[in-house]
Amino acid sequence: MSEPTPRQQQVAAFIAALERLDNAGRARLKRNAGRALHEARDVQRVFVQALPPAIAGRPEEEIYFLVATLYPLAKARDDGASLGATLRAVRQLRGNESLDRRFQALLDSDAEQLRFRARQAVRLAAASEQRIDWGRLLSDLLAWEHPDRYVQLRWARDYFVGQPATVSS
Repeated sequence: MSEPTPRQQQVAAFIAALERLDNAGRARLKRNAGRALHEARDVQRVFVQALPPAIAGRPEEEIYFLVATLYPLAKARDDGASLGATLRAVRQLRGNESLDRRFQALLDSDAEQLRFRARQAVRLAAASEQRIDWGRLLSDLLAWEHPDRYVQLRWARDYFVGQPATVSS
């Protein structure tokens, strides 16, 4: 097994810090869901104490803040499932094809639209009692602006096609 990269270590440390928050800290983050860091109120202390020091002041700080504010909205899982796979489960439970349009809008989101659409998606998952792999979500959102858009493509596969059936021998 390979050693975790510095980014993987930062993501894991951040999610672990969010897990340790008390109810008051989670409530402060939840009240700021969908806001940009510069729009946030009464949450800076909670956020900066959870944030890995190497991230402070860097452009990815906004993505960390987005995930921090979404974190209190849904329970956690740790199985590597993407948000696309989670929303596929929501669609199967609800049998609602209108989710397809929302999901496509999420995939097409730029960084500015992502706050609102990611919040919608997480709330939909929580309403269907689906858990979120927060480490995976943070890692995926950190690569959202990659020119190859590989995260969006993987999420689309996970949502529209799902995992291939395992062949047993």
